[in-house]
Amino acid sequence: MKKIVLMVVGLFVAVVALSGCGYNNLVKLDEDVKTKWNQVETQYQRRADLIPNLVSTVKGAAKFENETLTNVIEARAKASQITIDPDKLNEENIAKFQAAQGQVTQALGKLMVLTENYPQLRATQQFSDLSAQLEGTENRIAVARKDFNDAVQVYNTKVRSFPTNLTAGIFGFSPKAGFKADAGAQNAPTVAF
Repeated sequence: MKKIVLMVVGLFVAVVALSGCGYNNLVKLDEDVKTKWNQVETQYQRRADLIPNLVSTVKGAAKFENETLTNVIEARAKASQITIDPDKLNEENIAKFQAAQGQVTQALGKLMVLTENYPQLRATQQFSDLSAQLEGTENRIAVARKDFNDAVQVYNTKVRSFPTNLTAGIFGFSPKAGFKADAGAQNAPTVAF
């Protein structure tokens, strides 16, 4: 009986020793994922902050379709309400966040296409500056999402690899979800009026 107890204790000590050093690495990788998520949110917030200025500029420079402006404002408002706790980065929460941000992207795309009908708007320096800022923001969002997905991949690989998966299971580190391409993203968008 004493041998069995010693073997069980020895096995437990061996498992802890093998996986114990992975704990700090898991914490570091988890924090990296959270930091990258914060960068994603920062870039989306930057876009949300630019939208009111863009809408005001468009309103001031052209007699514009009110419905389009309303759609942009409503999409921004909805997207601003959705936040995700970095500890709850699962498929469902990421999909909700991505869907709300997708609505903003579609509304902005329609706004930009409609401005083609207003040459005096395109010539306005403020509109040009805001358009350039928005384009830069979209690029920053793409980079932040890529960095986030890279961090999630490194983290998930570590969480699922032996022997660190033992530590992950003991301390509740579970895989996290990343961004996926929007449905139909491989097709060019169409704007119909």
